[in-house]
Parts: sequence; C-alpha cells; structure tokens
Amino acid sequence: MKFPIIVVLILLTLSTTTLSKAELDANYYDKTCPQIEDIISETVQSASKQDPKIPARILRMFFHDCFIRGCDASILLDSTDTNEAEKDGPPNLSVHSFYVIDDAKAKLEKACPHTVSCADIIAIAARDVVTLSGGPFWEVLKGRKDGRISKASDTINLPAPTLNVTQLIQSFAKRDLSIKDLVTLSGGHTLGFSHCSSFQSRIHNFSLLHDIDPTLNTNFALGLKNKCPKPNTTDPNAGQFLDSTASVFDNDYFIQILGGKGLFSSDQSLVGDSRTKWIVEAFAKDQSVFFKEFVDSMLKLGNVGVLENGEVRLNCKVVNN
Repeated sequence: MKFPIIVVLILLTLSTTTLSKAELDANYYDKTCPQIEDIISETVQSASKQDPKIPARILRMFFHDCFIRGCDASILLDSTDTNEAEKDGPPNLSVHSFYVIDDAKAKLEKACPHTVSCADIIAIAARDVVTLSGGPFWEVLKGRKDGRISKASDTINLPAPTLNVTQLIQSFAKRDLSIKDLVTLSGGHTLGFSHCSSFQSRIHNFSLLHDIDPTLNTNFALGLKNKCPKPNTTDPNAGQFLDSTASVFDNDYFIQILGGKGLFSSDQSLVGDSRTKWIVEAFAKDQSVFFKEFVDSMLKLGNVGVLENGEVRLNCKVVNN
C-alpha cells in the first residue's frame, strides 16, 4: 500500500538541499580526473566481495567524518606523537576498513596526481556502497578539500546510541540537519552489525523496575539475551544485525523499530515521539519515499562543513608537508 500523497508532499517540502559557501559540483572532476567514479566503484566492489562488512563500515565512516568537523576526511588521519586523531577516539574504535579509501586514493594518485581529495573519495564510496547493497543511486557533488585537524576529543560530539529524540534533534540541528534528516539518516542502520556492548544496558539491569527495556519486543529481547547472556563477560565478537536484512539497503529498519525491534535505544526512541514517529511510519510503508529522502539527506550531510581553504592530501593518513 502506498502512503497517502499528502504525506509524501510534506516530506518533500521538508527536503531542501543547500550548498555551503564552498560550492560543490557533480561535474567537478570531469576534465581533471574523468576516471574517478570508475576507480572508486571498482575498488569498493572488489573490497566488498572479499568482506561483506565493507558497505556498512564505509557508510558509517562517512557519517562519522561529516559529524565531527564536517566532510573533510579528518577521520582518516593517523594519530601522531603529539596528537590523538579522531579514528582513535572511543566512538571510532569500531570504525574499520580505512584501507578501502587508501586503496582508492593510491589508484587515483596514479591516474590523476594531486587532484582528488580524500573527502570526495569517502563521499563517493558511501554512495557506491548504498547502491551496491540495493539502495538508490545519486550524483555525488564533488570539490571538497581535506582538513588538517583531527582530534580524538572531538568524537564526544558524535550522537550516541543512548540518546533520546530531543538530544538527537539537537545534535543534528548543530549540523543544519532537520528532524526529517535525523530519521532518514538513521535509516542507514539498515546495513550492519552491532556488538553486545552497544545494547547490553537495554537487556540487563535496565532499571530498578525492569531488567529489560520495556520498549523492546519481548521475544526479540530474549533472543538478544541469549546472544549476550552476561554483561561485560560476553564473547567480544557476539552481537546482533541491525535489521533482519542487514546486508540489503531497504526500509526494513523502519519496519523493525515499529515492531519494538530497534537495537539501540536511539533507534527505538524514534517511534516514541510524535515529531519522528510519523516519518518512520511513512518510510516503513513506502520504501520509494525513504529512498528519495535518503538521497536528499545524504546530499545535505555531504555539504556539512565543506572547507573553502583545505588541501588535497597526497596520502589520506597524513597531512601534506
């Protein structure tokens, strides 16, 4: 059943993509590096065939990069003797597969030396993993520059899986992202896996009155307890997929949280607040609406904090001399 057209129109009215001062362009590399899309796509596809976790990891990498200092590839910089970088901040210790971006960069340096920014590679790779997983395709706007600052202490500003809707709205608003963007981008959790440590508090000693978070579906919660039987003593590799089709980019995430099967409390909170629940319901009923909105929100996220005066790193791990 399609969702009423009035809701679709409301969603689209809420979806306005604005460019930052450093204006981006889908055709930015047409003359200087026309091979860019093919090289990145080939690298991402090859890596994903070897490791099915790649799509979720790359998409998460894009989110975590843009949410700190904007989309400037600061998440790719290695720590030094005098600075602990973002990738070593607690929320980013579980962000992996940086080598995929490094591989693409190495190939692009051979094909188009000193031309393509690491920030643009992440943005294109994020689009590619969504499309590769069955999600929508869009033209990525390009022309980002790479930043020279990366601090692990800044990762405290990433939205945690324990936040409620009001806290999430505030976090997204700081990046000029709307409530619609919050719900839409949360749909990125349709890909991926979480270790027990990220949701243990919901299934063990949740409160004085409840051992299990009462917003969780009972059977789902019991299944999680079987996988994660004891807090802090669980197999470090144990966990749960984020939705029932975790390798496919679809709208199942929204269907699951409507059924009380959101893995993180931040996910489940979206159906307990009138400001967000109606959007969740719209996406659960019509995947095409979710896809259209996801493209718009990804374009908006990709414009957060775009640098006017950055650099094009020669190696994504280190700043240029």
